[in-house]
Amino acid sequence: MDNKITTVGIHQPNFMPWLGYFYKIFQSDIFIFLDDVQLQKTGASYTNKVSINIKNESSALSIPIKRDSGIWTIKETVFANNKWKKKIIGSLQANYAKAPYFKEHKEFIFELINFESDSLSEYNIHFITEIAKKLNLQTKFVKSSDIPTTLTSTSRLIYLIQQVQGNIYISGSGGDNYQDKELYEKNNIGLIYNKMPQFKYNQYKTDKFISGLSIIDAIFNIGIERLQKDLFIKKS
Repeated sequence: MDNKITTVGIHQPNFMPWLGYFYKIFQSDIFIFLDDVQLQKTGASYTNKVSINIKNESSALSIPIKRDSGIWTIKETVFANNKWKKKIIGSLQANYAKAPYFKEHKEFIFELINFESDSLSEYNIHFITEIAKKLNLQTKFVKSSDIPTTLTSTSRLIYLIQQVQGNIYISGSGGDNYQDKELYEKNNIGLIYNKMPQFKYNQYKTDKFISGLSIIDAIFNIGIERLQKDLFIKKS
C-alpha cells in the first residue's frame, strides 16, 4: 500500500505575488495554477495588481487588461498594452534604488518584468516559477487548464487534487469559511491551511513594517539568499 503523502496547493496565477503566496508553493509538493477560472469582471484583482512600498505606504500598481464583453478566463486574458512594464520598472527604480539588495537583483527582476507575452496567465506563471527557481523551491507546477473538467467549487478542487495523486490540500488561510470539509474527508484528502509564520524584515526608509507587499520588496531589502534561508527552509 502506497502511504506517500503528496501535498497540493491551488491558486490563481497572481501578479508578482506577496510572500504568503510563495510560502504556499513552498509547502506544496505540487502547485496547480488555477488558470481557467473566470476573471473578475470589473476593477483590478490580484491577477493584475500588486502592492509595493511607495513613500512608506502600501500602494497598488495595476496593469491594464483588455475587457471585452462576455465571460473570459484568466488564461484567455490579454494585456491592453505593454507600456505598463516601463512604468513598473520606473516605480521600482524610484522607490527601491537605494535598498540594500537592489543593485544585486535588479537585472533579474527587470528581466522578469520585461518578459514578452501578451497573456496575463503566461506572464504571471513565468514570473512565479522563475522566482521559485531562484528560491530553490522543489515544487512541481501544473496548470488546471491541462486537467479539464465540468466540475465546480470544492468538487473541482478535489478532482484536480486526485488527478495529480494528491492526498493533502493546502487551503488559503480564510478557506475555513467556505470549504466543504466533509467532502474532503469523504475523498480521503486531508485539509490544512496556509499559515505563514510571522516574518518581518527591515524595509528601506520605513520604521513600521508594511506587510502584504510583493515578494520584490523582500528581495530588494534582504536579498534572495537570506529570504531562502530565513523563510523557505524545510524543518527537520
